[in-house]
Amino acid sequence: MPTTTADIKAIEEIVATVERTQRAKDAEGFLALFRPDAVWTTAHGKVLIGFDAIAEFTRAVLPGADWDGDVTYEAAHTQFLRPDVAAVKIRQVYRSPEGESQGSPLYILTKDDDGTWLLHVGQNTEVRVDTA
Repeated sequence: MPTTTADIKAIEEIVATVERTQRAKDAEGFLALFRPDAVWTTAHGKVLIGFDAIAEFTRAVLPGADWDGDVTYEAAHTQFLRPDVAAVKIRQVYRSPEGESQGSPLYILTKDDDGTWLLHVGQNTEVRVDTA
């Protein structure tokens, strides 16, 4: 399916903005990435349907989030389902004094008529590592 370098760069910028806004605990910057009809599922399984629900949760949780360390997000795999729809598998790594943990989000981004890519669906999944 034909895609452009500009589309891939725009999607990578969305992922970089997620990282930047999470690190800065910037709820409004994070919320600017969502479509009005977005669906978001947190790492702990809370389902948020629509921008208002996502905004209410994000504004309540993100600014007060307490973690020691940093987080990185990387677009590990991008697959275009259509020229205006992309599934993006994210490699999410949290580093803290206690060690490293991972998340494995899947984002579905859609492109507006004006060429803007936005988050449409997000499913965040905590990666559990067996130590046995």
